Amino acid sequence: MSRLEFNLESENPGSMARAATFKTLHNEVQTPIFMPVGTHGNVRNQKFEVLEDVGAQILLANTYHLHLKPGPSFFKSFGDLHKFTSWKKSFLTDSGGFQIFCMPQDRKITEEGAKFKSYLNGDEIFLSPEQSIETQMALGSDIMMVLDECVPSTVDHARASEAMQLTHRWALRSLAARKNTKQSIFGIIQGACYKDLRSESANFLTQHPFDGFAIGGLAVGESKDEREEHTAFCTELMPKHLPRYLMGVGTPIDLLEAVHRGVDMFDCIIPTAHAEQGLAYTFNGKIKLYRSVYKHSEEPIEPGCKCSTCKRYSRAFLHHLFKSHEQSGSHLVGIHNLHFYQELMRQFRKSILEKSFLALYNNLRSKLAQDDPDFPTNPPIVKRKKTRESELGDFKIVQNPTGQYLIASKSLGETMHSVNDPNVEAKELYLKLLLDTMGAQANQKDWVVWDVGLGAAHNAMSLIHHFNETGDNQNPRNIELVSFENNLDALKLVLFNPGYFPHICHAAPNALLKNAIWNNKAHLSWRLVVDDFWKAIEQKELSKPNVIFWDPFSSQSNPNFWTREAFTLLKNFAAPNATLSTYSSSTLQRIQMLLAGWYVYEGPKSGPKESTTRASISPVSNWNSTILTGEFLEKLTRSEKDNPKFYKDIGAASTLNRLKSHPQFL
Repeated sequence: MSRLEFNLESENPGSMARAATFKTLHNEVQTPIFMPVGTHGNVRNQKFEVLEDVGAQILLANTYHLHLKPGPSFFKSFGDLHKFTSWKKSFLTDSGGFQIFCMPQDRKITEEGAKFKSYLNGDEIFLSPEQSIETQMALGSDIMMVLDECVPSTVDHARASEAMQLTHRWALRSLAARKNTKQSIFGIIQGACYKDLRSESANFLTQHPFDGFAIGGLAVGESKDEREEHTAFCTELMPKHLPRYLMGVGTPIDLLEAVHRGVDMFDCIIPTAHAEQGLAYTFNGKIKLYRSVYKHSEEPIEPGCKCSTCKRYSRAFLHHLFKSHEQSGSHLVGIHNLHFYQELMRQFRKSILEKSFLALYNNLRSKLAQDDPDFPTNPPIVKRKKTRESELGDFKIVQNPTGQYLIASKSLGETMHSVNDPNVEAKELYLKLLLDTMGAQANQKDWVVWDVGLGAAHNAMSLIHHFNETGDNQNPRNIELVSFENNLDALKLVLFNPGYFPHICHAAPNALLKNAIWNNKAHLSWRLVVDDFWKAIEQKELSKPNVIFWDPFSSQSNPNFWTREAFTLLKNFAAPNATLSTYSSSTLQRIQMLLAGWYVYEGPKSGPKESTTRASISPVSNWNSTILTGEFLEKLTRSEKDNPKFYKDIGAASTLNRLKSHPQFL
């Protein structure tokens, strides 16, 4: 029987959403619940009085950090975490598995446990399942987590299975190490994005007397759709009479979707981490307070909000604090965000108890996903005198019909990322290529990424934000990013206008312009090559790329980037296992890649384009893309009748004969 006395109070028709209560050693908890993250025992930039005022019921503290400092011996002598912090309600302690996962170059995992180097002094530390539980017992947490091996959700099936099996063995050792303490303990369901493994993991763990179960190994590389799919799959396998916890998630829309799929408990650093960036969450979406549109706004962050920040301060004042680099700005916005997350949970719970959650879900789904709804429809730049801020050299800022600001070339008449939200395209086409390739080549440690066509740096910054700044913080490999560009005016233009291009709000681009290199002193470096691309790769000493972001202007504007000769030369300079992604879905350009010896695949959909293009030097068996088949050749054959000019232009008869000998079609 669970130590938590879990009581399922209500479920909703048309949804898996549920409301419940359970009792910890310190208080009764009402679900759904969001747990603010207090890594070192405190929530960043906030007092415990604030956490009490907003209604937090459980705080998450991290075993890894507290194991290193002040250490379990300190808590055994001083008293547990509740006495140390004076927090009267509950603590849940993470086992340390995710933090060990985040430093792959500094740790070694064996059957016995994990060896890693302390980030404090470099000392070698060993953490076993038993030692993790011993530390959590010393901390006196209400809910302990088993030590698990977390892997990127994109790893291959064999690696995911290996990590899952080790997690199962460690889970039983963690359960045995708890002994007779009254503290509760949760098992963690692993299995990456493989349903057979998730099913196996849930079936195994639920046979043992855990007090609740967590879904681990998500928000570490998979897409939003994949995360939601696997969340729903896992909750259906979890017992109804015990708490369900989705670890490390997420944004308000993530929470709404996960509650709809039957999750009870959440934690994430987003409310306070994003507050430090000037991002505030409301029931009408996210607000970016550093933007100039809020300079004169007399409104609070959210009219009607009862948090202490909204009761007293205007958006204009908060904007001023961020522009003045005052730390109080992140503190005040953090108060609002923490209050908002708790209020969101309260509304979820109320609607579930009233059997009206589905109506709330449908009402909030589009609102919570909005990105700064107060973005002006008529951008200020068109009202100013023409300055270098709206145009620079050959480039100018334009706005597409959906409101995104883009960079266009005046001489070529082309707009960068013209058919889609540029940040979405960067993630889905280019960052996703890297993550999928890493998953298919899981044993490779060092990665070189060529970013061909830096432009406004959407693709490069998508990579940097993912591996260096986001809540994922996973840094699974050593990554060298090399960006190529022969004209930096587009990059300079977006740096002049960070309010319109928030992806550029980071120290890296300015450092890159100044020094031609930036690194985060850990796993990620960024190098700039300003030159003609073809001359640069022949004359400069460059590491061979494993992944290529192929994003130059189109073949009409940049024909020497899209020929058979171009792809042949690129293949000669790339690593034997290199992969490539590009926005083009042109049959002609796919033919050029095939003739150059690449294996060619259908890439992800992008905006109105039903597909883009991926390519690899060696065939990839475990990749989220469909390889072109003989049907592609049949279409070329039919083009003699349907489009005789195209057939003639490509020399289709001889081209078809050459393509038929490609290993891809044999």
